[in-house]
Amino acid sequence: MSKKENKEPQTLNEDLEQENVDNLEQEQSQTPENEENVEQEHEETAEETIARLESELEAQKKEYMFLLAEFDNFRKRTMREKQDLIKNGAEKAMLELLPVVDDMERAIQAIDNGGDLDSVKEGVDLIYNKFTKYLESQQVKAMDSTGQDFDSEIYEAVTMFPAPDESQRGKVIDTVLKGYMINDKVLRHAKVVVGQ
Repeated sequence: MSKKENKEPQTLNEDLEQENVDNLEQEQSQTPENEENVEQEHEETAEETIARLESELEAQKKEYMFLLAEFDNFRKRTMREKQDLIKNGAEKAMLELLPVVDDMERAIQAIDNGGDLDSVKEGVDLIYNKFTKYLESQQVKAMDSTGQDFDSEIYEAVTMFPAPDESQRGKVIDTVLKGYMINDKVLRHAKVVVGQ
């Protein structure tokens, strides 16, 4: 029995060695073909990669051109809207002024027809009040300048006048032309006389 046991491991070893030799021979016989196959697969992979990258580049070019065209359209549309705003921006303001013009025409017509002087004066006062209310609705307010400290940011000194007393030095004594503000910004500087 011990002879049998000794035989089996030797046979196993021999079988393994034979199998290794066979595998090695088989690998050597197939090596040139395998190398060609590997190279072919590698070449195909490189060609596929190049084709994929080219298609991706083409897609990105199309997307870039689309975005460029879209931006150009946006820019043109924005310019057109700005031009329309500048051109028609005063439309609403002018539309709201038309009733004042209508009232002025009626007042002129009343004067031409020899209307009563008191009623004409009353009509002009109504027109003036209507117009000042319109200005207030547009955030335009008259400056209160007489008696205020002179501020060169909002007042324009037309002349300097000797102050009647010390308390009026550097203050606005008289307003020659009324100034206006719009949204807390100077629309027109007040022309004033300043005490010296």
